[in-house]
Amino acid sequence: MTKPTLIIGKHGKTGRRVEALLNAAGMESRGVSRSTFPAFDWERPDTWLEAMEGCDRAYVSFQPDLAIPAAQIAIKEFIRLAKESGIKHIVLMSGRGEQGAQQAEQQLMHSGLTWNVVRASWFNQNFSEGFLIEGIQAGQVALPAGQINEPFIDVDDIAEVAFNCLTRPELHNQLFEITGPELLTFEKCVSMIADAIEQPIAFIPITTKDLLEGLKQQGQPEDVLWLMNELFTHVMDGRNSYVTQDVEKVLGRPAKRFDEYVSKTVAEGSWLHEEEVIS
Repeated sequence: MTKPTLIIGKHGKTGRRVEALLNAAGMESRGVSRSTFPAFDWERPDTWLEAMEGCDRAYVSFQPDLAIPAAQIAIKEFIRLAKESGIKHIVLMSGRGEQGAQQAEQQLMHSGLTWNVVRASWFNQNFSEGFLIEGIQAGQVALPAGQINEPFIDVDDIAEVAFNCLTRPELHNQLFEITGPELLTFEKCVSMIADAIEQPIAFIPITTKDLLEGLKQQGQPEDVLWLMNELFTHVMDGRNSYVTQDVEKVLGRPAKRFDEYVSKTVAEGSWLHEEEVIS
């Protein structure tokens, strides 16, 4: 690999980890976002070609999620410009059980480029780097679908799978549906975190309508509201309540367990309140 690898979503949970793995292996990367130079903004296609220039492969995570209706059009245009700029291989981050995401995946699979789709379950890190961290720190997590089993996956595993897809040609043109090794409910995950930090955290079942109303009051944009409605109304219906072995297939080891993630996150201090960190 002599040309840089383009990383769309430099500051995202997966993008920054994929870039770190490339750099640790001595491989050049170009991580881009709206705040980088060159910039990359999914809402401004005029920024895309400059970001792509000189790269021969790309890791792509779409914001806020590949499932939203706008993603299909954006991915189609991204692929067209990628081919124009000389990119040969694309690794696309996707989600399990999402019809819209699968339609976007098809755009890549039939593009004529070499490709990989990394279709992942819910991230462990949503509890420490995403929308659930404030609830964890406040001692109260309110969500729909509390009793639905989900094989939560560690983002470090996702990044390692993506890194291998970028660097091992024998893996090209394959879809990897990756999960953690066990089925857990959101309520069980919250309970495990509470035990680890030795602080009570109440899990409060709510309706999707309640969730959306709360997010709307926070000023979340319409596409995020659409996504949360899609996830908790349709995707979190049990369709993803099974584990796969694709992490082990790619990495030669089992996926990390949720308790491993919890122990590591506690050690890093990610769930401490600001005043606890200062003291």
